[in-house]
Amino acid sequence: MIQELRPNYRLGKILKVVGMAKSTYSYAIKSVPTENDPDAILKQTITDIKANATAAGYRQVTGQLREMGLVVNHKKVLRLMRELNLLSTAYNKQTRKYNSYKGTVGAVAKNRLKRRFMTNRPYQKLTTDITELRWGNKTIEERAYFTCVYDLFSGEVLSHDIALNPTVAFATDVLTTAINLIPKQLGYRTTVHSDQGFQYQNPRWVRILKQQHLFQSMSRKVTCLDNAAMESFFHILKAEVYDQKQFDTLAELTQAVANWIQYYNFTRIKTKLGGKSPVKYRVLTTQKVA
Repeated sequence: MIQELRPNYRLGKILKVVGMAKSTYSYAIKSVPTENDPDAILKQTITDIKANATAAGYRQVTGQLREMGLVVNHKKVLRLMRELNLLSTAYNKQTRKYNSYKGTVGAVAKNRLKRRFMTNRPYQKLTTDITELRWGNKTIEERAYFTCVYDLFSGEVLSHDIALNPTVAFATDVLTTAINLIPKQLGYRTTVHSDQGFQYQNPRWVRILKQQHLFQSMSRKVTCLDNAAMESFFHILKAEVYDQKQFDTLAELTQAVANWIQYYNFTRIKTKLGGKSPVKYRVLTTQKVA
C-alpha cells in the first residue's frame, strides 16, 4: 500500500497543507505499520488535515486529498473519518439571527431574484445581508455586526466589514467597495439583492445603486428563504470560525474573520465549483470565456 501511495503524493503540497516536516513524513512512511491496516497512511493524512481545519467535513477532506494528488473516493473518506471519530459537528449548531427589519421606512424594491441563485456570469447577481457576532461573555455589550457582498456566481466575498453598529454607512461602505471591483465593461447589468432591512430601504443605498446603474432586488417581508444563499454563507462562517474558538476581544474576532474570508476566497474548495476555490473558479472561467 505504501508503494501505491508514494507516486501520487506531491510532497510540497502536503508539507504546506498539513504542516508536516519532510523528515517526519519520511519517518512515518518507514515506521507506520501497514500490514494489519492498509489505510494507516491515509488515516494519518486525514487526521493531519482535520487538525488544521477542525470544521472540515468529508467532502472538504476529500478535496484536500485530491489537491495533494491522492485520489480517494469520498465514500471511503467518510467511512475512515467515521472510524476515526473525525466527522464534523460544527454545522449542527443553531446560531442567533439578526433582524434589521423595522417596517416600511423607505423604498421597497421588488424581488427580481425570485430565488434564482444560479448564474453563469460573474458579478451578475450579488447578495448582501447583516448578521450578529459576539465575543467575550457574549452579552449585549459584547456584540458586533458583520456584513458582506457575496457573488452568487462563485460564492466569492467581494467586500466585508465588522462594526459595533449596523448603520446605513456601515452597509453602504461595503457596497461601494464591492462596486469598485466590478469591471466597467461588463456587458450586462448587475443585480444587488438584500432583505428589507432599514439599511437597504434608505435613500442613500437606493441612490448608490441608481448612480451605478445597478438593479435593486429585495426579499419579500419576513421570508428569509428569498436570501437563502446569504443565510447559508453566514452559517458556514459561524460554523468554521465563530463557533470554533472563544474570542476575548473584538480585535481577535475581527482578525479571525478577516483571515477566514481570505482562506474562504482563495483556498477553501467547493464541490459545486469542481473542487476549486471561489477566486480560482472565477479566474479560470473568465479566462476560458476570453
